[in-house]
Amino acid sequence: MPERLSQVRAREAPEADGMPDPERLLRKSLRGFAPYKPGTTVDEVRRTYGIAHPIKLSQNENPLGTSPRALAALHDVDALSIYFEDDHRAIKTRLAARYGLAAENVILGHGSNELVQLVFTAFVDPGDEVVIPKPSFGLFKKDADIFGARAVEVPLADGVLDLPAMLRASGPRTKLVFVCDPNNPTGTRVERAAFERFAAALPPDALLVIDQAYREFMDPAGTEGVDILARRPSTLVLRTASKIWGLAAVRFGYGYTSPQIATWMNSVRLPFNVGRPAAVAVLAALDDDEFIARSIDNNERGKAYLSGEFARLGLHAYPSAANFIAVEVPIEADAAYRALLERGIIVRSGGGLGMPRRLRVSIGLPDENAAFIAALEALLPAWRSAPADIGAVG
Repeated sequence: MPERLSQVRAREAPEADGMPDPERLLRKSLRGFAPYKPGTTVDEVRRTYGIAHPIKLSQNENPLGTSPRALAALHDVDALSIYFEDDHRAIKTRLAARYGLAAENVILGHGSNELVQLVFTAFVDPGDEVVIPKPSFGLFKKDADIFGARAVEVPLADGVLDLPAMLRASGPRTKLVFVCDPNNPTGTRVERAAFERFAAALPPDALLVIDQAYREFMDPAGTEGVDILARRPSTLVLRTASKIWGLAAVRFGYGYTSPQIATWMNSVRLPFNVGRPAAVAVLAALDDDEFIARSIDNNERGKAYLSGEFARLGLHAYPSAANFIAVEVPIEADAAYRALLERGIIVRSGGGLGMPRRLRVSIGLPDENAAFIAALEALLPAWRSAPADIGAVG
């Protein structure tokens, strides 16, 4: 007990035992800074609610699991005791060949999140402007704050990136312009012709970062970011192995860009940022066309089912080009999220994503989608009869 009390007093008075004052030590821009909060896990629901088999539709994972070829390759890994090669030439060559590019056009990261951070590390000085759609992927704004950039946030128009407004927001101090297409958390995409006009009109010294984590789920009329890169060298197109190949746990992201930008980013990355398990799994998954086709087919069928059910229930949903749908609900998103959680359905509340009256729902397996709709339909009458400012309805 005395030891615990001393620890508490130390936390209350940080200088009492020689610890520095956090107000003096911590960077001013990070005071009050909150860490990234991921979605609720299956284990959390089991512990909290005693539900044996929760349904997780919250983190846009592949409901079919992982590429069988990737799993087979990982099974053959017999040692992890040595450092793997740092350049990963074979993977870069394979990824580049898909678009007729060279290995020098490819940069790899510990997830595409690391590549976003490397962009800030390499190119952004304090006070530089970064144009970001709102709402969009949260780490764009978070990294801007960490690196002392001035985030110029541009609201969406009806759930879609407002490219003309983003162009007007770009100026001589703009270093980065982020386009998330399809956009997370709304799931919408921009029209190809509009995207091409936007990219051509941007200031030439601004780096256009196109986050296409969900590109494989987009319809054929969507924009291929590498086509933009071919006409505008100051472009970085981000992709991930987490979604289409079901490799979220190994953390592998990659990007296509000009050789010079790749060189600059590589100069500031940590060595050995891509581990051997990730490299082995991705190299094998590249050949798993059958798994990719099944993943896309399941997504299209699930998207059609959920979109139809939302329409039947009178709920507005943004048209999705991704593997999730953002649907409007009659009460605050946090309350709706909690009510579904109590029934063993894990979705993502839009409350922390810039959509206070929407849920972001990952497209799952057919029985998972049906279970979600059943729970949602059972809750709707109470939600619709509740006061407009309701906080929590179960």
